Amino acid sequence: MERMSEKQMKILGKYIGNKQFYAMVLTIAVPVMIQNGITNFVGLLDNIMVGQVGTAQMSGVAIANNLIFVYNICIFGAISGAGIFGAQFFGRGDKDGVRHTFRFKLVICALFLAAAMALLLGGGGMLVSLYLKGSGTQEEIAATYASGLQYLHIMLIGFVPFTVVQVYSSTLRECSETFVPMVAGVTAVFVNLFFNYVLIFGHFGAPVLGVAGAAYATVISRFVECAITVWWTHRHRERNAFIVGVYCSLKIPKQLVWQIIRKGFPLMANEALWAAGMAMLLQCYSYRGLDVVAAQNISSTVANVFNVVFIALGSSVSIIIGQLLGAGRMEEAVDKDRKLLFFSVAVCFMIGAVMAFAAPAFPRIYNTTDSVRGLAASFIVAEAVFMPVNAFTHAAYFTMRSGGKTVVTFLFDSVFVWVVSIPAAYLLSHCTGMPIVPLYLLCKSLEIIKCVIGAILLKKRVWVQNIVV
Repeated sequence: MERMSEKQMKILGKYIGNKQFYAMVLTIAVPVMIQNGITNFVGLLDNIMVGQVGTAQMSGVAIANNLIFVYNICIFGAISGAGIFGAQFFGRGDKDGVRHTFRFKLVICALFLAAAMALLLGGGGMLVSLYLKGSGTQEEIAATYASGLQYLHIMLIGFVPFTVVQVYSSTLRECSETFVPMVAGVTAVFVNLFFNYVLIFGHFGAPVLGVAGAAYATVISRFVECAITVWWTHRHRERNAFIVGVYCSLKIPKQLVWQIIRKGFPLMANEALWAAGMAMLLQCYSYRGLDVVAAQNISSTVANVFNVVFIALGSSVSIIIGQLLGAGRMEEAVDKDRKLLFFSVAVCFMIGAVMAFAAPAFPRIYNTTDSVRGLAASFIVAEAVFMPVNAFTHAAYFTMRSGGKTVVTFLFDSVFVWVVSIPAAYLLSHCTGMPIVPLYLLCKSLEIIKCVIGAILLKKRVWVQNIVV
């Protein structure tokens, strides 16, 4: 029995860390959780407020946000390629390296911004109409299209501050400065909530703007977040050494540019293709009617509130493991990564149970039909059931990314979506009469394949490498 106990303790020691380990993880993860949690909770309230205007308006905003999400993820991918190097440069104390990665982010994000503006201004209407192929009256389709296009065009104004703040916040987090991005983000979401209340419904003498009011509120909040983040970064140069002289020149060592492109391009392509894949999946599901679009909007908004846990822990993986690899502490990186993955999955089992239990309550808050409420509750339960799987694949993705295995992450993430998930969703939605709920569950269950692939790649330790030696 004593030997068995020692063996059990040894096994537990492989997967469960000490107090210092969890204190370090939570120091990084909690600010991200708070920021994302409040952001997504206010997004839920925003969604509810727009839903009070009407189901068609809510669906239009959901479609527009789906397109905006593609841009947001493209920016995330653009900064992530350089971010791999930024975290490792910081881990070995190379301030010039961090400064160069910051400059690279500015340049690449400016190019993405220009391309997105041109595409969405010229072809936004066509993209919105792709989601209106399912069942629904002509009046509902017209109202959904008009709301979506109006919201999208106003939101384009906010692309500029959003892009700038992502460049600054990502670099601060790579340097373990997570508190200020959290404060800026939390401030912005409360600004967003206040102006939503004022502009959507016309309080305090303001005009009743409806969907347009929701878009203006978001744009205002993004300028506020950008101002706070940029001001603090430049105001505290002693803590943010990378910002000193960063705009004196946009020169970046050619060798580093090539390294970031070589490692980062698969990552950028991955994020863009993954986000486009998520938009394509919704388009496949929308073939079952506008009720599905509205229900998916409700369920994804609710799920985002709960998903902040594994998203924040994924950010912790990229920062902690990236810094350890940059410092050459390989075995410690492997040990901490294993504990982080176990912690993320275990926590998400509990979070998923709470989410599934509360699933029927959330759709009742919305001013919509019983059909939409029922579908939304079913989608929320499906999200809850697969949350531990998503937690594992998310952490596995960031583990491989932290070691510079961007081609592997490209195959693991976006290629899987386009080769497996989308064909399955398209065939099931267009070629069968399967009801949407079992169809959705079947498509979600394909993530288990991805989970197995991730476990194999992690065990082979293909990600354990220092890329800034």
